[in-house]
Amino acid sequence: MSVHEKSSADITHAHVEDAYARWAPVYDRVFTFVMKPGRLAAAGAVNRAGGRVLDVGVGTGLELPMFTGAAKIVGVDLSEPMLEIAKKRVAEEGLQNVEDLLVMDAMNLTFADASFDVAVAPFVITTVPDPARTMDEMARVVKPGGEIIIVNHIGAESGPISWIEAFMAKRASKLGWRPQFSWDIIGDWIASRPDLELIERETLAPMGLFALIRIKRK
Repeated sequence: MSVHEKSSADITHAHVEDAYARWAPVYDRVFTFVMKPGRLAAAGAVNRAGGRVLDVGVGTGLELPMFTGAAKIVGVDLSEPMLEIAKKRVAEEGLQNVEDLLVMDAMNLTFADASFDVAVAPFVITTVPDPARTMDEMARVVKPGGEIIIVNHIGAESGPISWIEAFMAKRASKLGWRPQFSWDIIGDWIASRPDLELIERETLAPMGLFALIRIKRK
């Protein structure tokens, strides 16, 4: 079974667009607190790397104020309602380092090869129909020597949290993300790419539900 076949699931673009059109008005209120440690970790890694940055799945732009002015940001997202909120945030907070916010499919980025120094995807890889293809696209647009930075939920292998995830997984298409998500989806993808190297995997709060993953393009 290929990495792409292993990572595919029953989430479609239509599911994602429908779910995040519903989430958009309440997204910041629901998710700001629980995801703040992950966004801070992702922004910290981006700020250390610097350069031109692609924010994949920028959503409502919660992490945009966390980037330093030295990081020049282009954000993309499939959900236009989420992006409209991000655009308001950029305008209200005067984020001059945000160069553009575009409606775009993360699995089919329209940028040329090696266009960015960094590609960052906070809380995105569980929401796309094909995670491996999305990561392939991120790797394609990053320059040699650049970084792919992912913050993502990694599913529990056993115990009460794994039971909750299994229950929620039946509602993945309505939620707009996969509650069950194995590390192997990312780990096997990295292993299949000799041009990439895992340089950091750090468990994050709250309760170790998320991980910061940094990958270097050789």
